[in-house]
Amino acid sequence: MICSLIAEKIKSGAFDRALTELYGEGRLEYQRERYYTMAQSFIATYGDRDVELFSVPGRTEICGNHTDHNNGKVICGSVDIDIISVAAKTDNGVISLKSDGYRESVIDIASISAGSVKPGCSAALIAGVADWFMKNSHKAGGFCAYTKSDVIMGSGISSSAAFEVMAGEILNVFYNNGGMSAMELAKAGQYAENVFFGKPCGLMDQAACASGGISYIDFADPSVPYTEKLTFDSARAGKSLCLINTGGSHAKLTDQYASLPAEMKQVASYFGKPVLRMVRREDVFASIPALREAYGDRAVLRAIHYFEENDRVEKQRAAIKRGDYDEFFRLLQSSGDSSFKFLQNVFCAENAADQGLSVALALCACSGVTARVHGGGFAGTVQAWPEPCRAEKLKRDMESVFGKGCCMFLNIRPYGAVCVTREFAGGARA
Repeated sequence: MICSLIAEKIKSGAFDRALTELYGEGRLEYQRERYYTMAQSFIATYGDRDVELFSVPGRTEICGNHTDHNNGKVICGSVDIDIISVAAKTDNGVISLKSDGYRESVIDIASISAGSVKPGCSAALIAGVADWFMKNSHKAGGFCAYTKSDVIMGSGISSSAAFEVMAGEILNVFYNNGGMSAMELAKAGQYAENVFFGKPCGLMDQAACASGGISYIDFADPSVPYTEKLTFDSARAGKSLCLINTGGSHAKLTDQYASLPAEMKQVASYFGKPVLRMVRREDVFASIPALREAYGDRAVLRAIHYFEENDRVEKQRAAIKRGDYDEFFRLLQSSGDSSFKFLQNVFCAENAADQGLSVALALCACSGVTARVHGGGFAGTVQAWPEPCRAEKLKRDMESVFGKGCCMFLNIRPYGAVCVTREFAGGARA
């Protein structure tokens, strides 16, 4: 369907049922305008072509902070803010992608290599995803796309992972009949980030963005992670999800993130293993004096966090299954406490005067609100779960410190990466 016709259908309400399923009734008017404006921007940039609409959600980590890169366990979920795209298949072997407010990225499929694009930019992520497709027996080709994102950069909701999965889903639909699994899309995104972008991330962020809902993931075999969808009853939980953006930037934190897997792997190397998952917990604890001398105290503390966090993930998984939400939130708070004390990813020791996450966590604690560092840490967001009676006060308190609009009240989204125009028939999920 040509873009101008899709734009008119969006404006007239033909996509309202699909948009309501993805975002809820309260945000329908905003999303209708958002999609319509994006379609118009596509036409202005690339002309009126046959197109498809895509949506990929941001993610929230619930338990398993920095365990995936050492083949650990996580519980994660997708949220109802997303990156959206209108895209058209082309036959010139070139990917042209314009993100709203940014310069266009142009990638020639025929000349992709890790050295052909500058690390740390959007083009590197697109090229990396396409390269993974071609190296793993999947097809890749040209397309042009215009994107808009509500997944705020630096907010800890994985804007980069959502972007990578978006590039992968477009290639999946246009060149692979939409047959690729969510985990394949996630692996393409991780490869792009590790090899082309230059960030040594794990696989959790991409997996959550691609899969949708609440997922338990065990990375014991990272080539084939075990994934289990969990049913999270928001009504029974009795608390709402709020992400508090403290305004810190992730731009200069790559070295901090890299130290987390590196130090855990240092401890593993003491036992002749590449990752902590292959090391027995009791062996690590029995060797703490030698490990302290070899790698320092922080590496030891991060290894302790890894083993404790994996145990918490299993306990939280069991709590969700039996509907014990008191235990679920107790474990969530315990995960946050361990991240602060042992993993130490709430602030940078080199810049101890800048502790926005610490301040947000302190305010939550003083208000009796369950909260933890969100995602990679060091800057960005705190994940809080206020009871309804405390939500407005939490918002006022946080906005007085971090500015208006810092609180994002979100819902768990059941859908991961979707081609909206193909996967919703007649406005409803096919």
